[in-house]
Amino acid sequence: MHEDLVELQVLGVRRQVPLDQVVVLLLDMAGGRVLPIVVGLTEGQAIAAGQAGVVPPRPMTHDLLASVLQSLGAVLERVEIVALIDGVFHAELVLGDGRRIDSRASDAIALAVRTSSPVLCERSVLEDSALDVQDAASDEDEEVEEFRAFLDTVNADDFVGTDEGDKGPSS
Repeated sequence: MHEDLVELQVLGVRRQVPLDQVVVLLLDMAGGRVLPIVVGLTEGQAIAAGQAGVVPPRPMTHDLLASVLQSLGAVLERVEIVALIDGVFHAELVLGDGRRIDSRASDAIALAVRTSSPVLCERSVLEDSALDVQDAASDEDEEVEEFRAFLDTVNADDFVGTDEGDKGPSS
């Protein structure tokens, strides 16, 4: 493996509620960092379905691409996330014969989970974009503490409307 590449594990796909974004989370196990990549809803579903091993009755796009590669005798050796340009992650499919194919990161990841191919990331991209797992955990702990503090100060009457159809206090 090239020393400027770091192998990542696909943790899964999450939907961020406040911003209504779909994010695929990639874990750098050696460095203790998470690389979040915002993807479209359809791409997120494709990654999650591939991870779960869901086999549709008819092949979806990424299943089709995996079948085409296999029928041509081509092997997806690995996926590389090679750049972050204007907020967009760029990837390449690296075939067993060394050929490289430009790809959107979401499509590359969806194909990688279907072919059990490793996902690697340029170290510079990871250093610029990854979040430290400890920082993410402490932010989550802080949010939980804030919510607990809120619960300590609120009671059920705060959520009961006075008239039928009233949803409670307005902000």
